[in-house]
Amino acid sequence: MSQILVTGANGFVGRALCRALSVTGHDVTGLVRQASGIGGGREWIDNSIDFTGIAKAWPQGFKPQCVVHLAARVHVMRDDALDPDAAFRATNVEGALRVAQAAWRNGAQRFVFVSSVKAVGEADSGHPLRESDTPFPQDAYGRSKFEAEQALVRYGNETGLDVVIVRPPLVYGPQVRANFLRLLDAVWKGVPLPLAAVDAKRSLVYVDNLADALALCATDPRATRQCFHVADGDDQTVAQLARAIGDHLHRPARLLPLPVSWLRVAGRLTGRTPQVERLIGSLQVNTTHIRAVLDWHPPHSTDEGLAATAGWYRATHGDHS
Repeated sequence: MSQILVTGANGFVGRALCRALSVTGHDVTGLVRQASGIGGGREWIDNSIDFTGIAKAWPQGFKPQCVVHLAARVHVMRDDALDPDAAFRATNVEGALRVAQAAWRNGAQRFVFVSSVKAVGEADSGHPLRESDTPFPQDAYGRSKFEAEQALVRYGNETGLDVVIVRPPLVYGPQVRANFLRLLDAVWKGVPLPLAAVDAKRSLVYVDNLADALALCATDPRATRQCFHVADGDDQTVAQLARAIGDHLHRPARLLPLPVSWLRVAGRLTGRTPQVERLIGSLQVNTTHIRAVLDWHPPHSTDEGLAATAGWYRATHGDHS
């Protein structure tokens, strides 16, 4: 049994990870900004901004073997920060480094940093993205994640802290928010979606699959100083995804066959080109590395993950729509 600290433990992925670790017998502590319940283990509260107070707030005698760092300033479609790069960097780079430093000073041997495929890029350029591909992040969030990876690896090389990097694509599951929730809303309400002609595929990862992979990265000696891409491995087009969601919601998705070129023009005219490209562009990740090194296979299929997500949506949103 390992003692593991999870930052951002009351978030979407954090709760799933705490449950996964607790079920397998690990001693889990969740670092959160306010008490709320983390689904497994106990909580430690630090409400300092960007972890500036973590060194002083660290509980006396608390010496986890591993820290999984999930807490982050997340990607937003309309960022109102005057300097988005600086805002993301303060939390995602400088904050992550403060957590790593505090962890190392208190005896942690491994630091699992949950990054993002956006640290590599927004598109796959014709082949599923590998860990060895040259990173080319396109927005402030992606740049901050890539800079954090670099800073943490340097710190690990200087001190001996074992830094493991995990890059998931879009994460879905019960309690999902943002774009995936909007897609669920649209299918449930019968909103026409101009996606039938989009044939580009995108990788996804079910939240419980990601939690399973993170738990393995936190505890398996074979993960030492590795970088892993994690996904379900069943890449689908947005149209296929919408149809599958419709099947599980028992509401057929209404898909219109608008040419992709028209969608791009609409994106330019409305100033929403980045959003349109996320719908019509290909972004697949190659998961060969984690499967080969850790013998990891997702415990749940994409269809199982979508069924669970749709079931949650019907129970919490569907009756009120």
